[in-house]
Amino acid sequence: MARYLITGIAGFIGSTLAHALVEQGHEVRGIDNLSTGNLDNLADIRSAVDFEQTDLQDVAGMKSACEGVDFVLHQAALPSVPRSIQDPAAAHRANVDATVQVLVAARDAGVKRVVFAGSSSVYGNTPTLPKREDMRPSPLSPYALQKLVSEQYCQMFTSLYGLETVTTRYFNVFGPRQRPDSPYSGVISLFISAFSEGRQPTIHGDGRQTRDFTFV
Repeated sequence: MARYLITGIAGFIGSTLAHALVEQGHEVRGIDNLSTGNLDNLADIRSAVDFEQTDLQDVAGMKSACEGVDFVLHQAALPSVPRSIQDPAAAHRANVDATVQVLVAARDAGVKRVVFAGSSSVYGNTPTLPKREDMRPSPLSPYALQKLVSEQYCQMFTSLYGLETVTTRYFNVFGPRQRPDSPYSGVISLFISAFSEGRQPTIHGDGRQTRDFTFV
């Protein structure tokens, strides 16, 4: 049994990780500022999760959250390209500055590994398929660039401090607890919501577009 800290635990992916870890018998600690997350996602396991509502840029809060933790699953972010374009400074604070705080707190607490939620957006619009990890990144938005910079911070903390880090570049994740009412929701949840309500889903373009989707 291990002790995990999940940042962004009240979100779609964070809560799914929490459910899986609780079912496997691990200890789960979670933090979330609830700016986009919802505690309803944890309702059925709330008693099994050590939850704290705090922001990742709260230095004392992060230090406390990482104490005694084996692994950190860093899911918290402002996952929106449009919002990052509208307010790049706020997105930078939520995506880059917060990640640095997580890494510092994990390093100081002796955490074994930090798993960072990266994004396939770092590849940009390169036509090469399938995408490969050794491809040259070409971010086209502040959000994509922030995810890439955070990846590089992870690599640097491994190189400088020996903190083991892993980045996973998500491709359009979908599944239970994904909010179809969010303006930034994935198309799968929007389609399912439309079908379940007897509405015709909206398809832009000629319908021959392709995209990668990953079940949570």
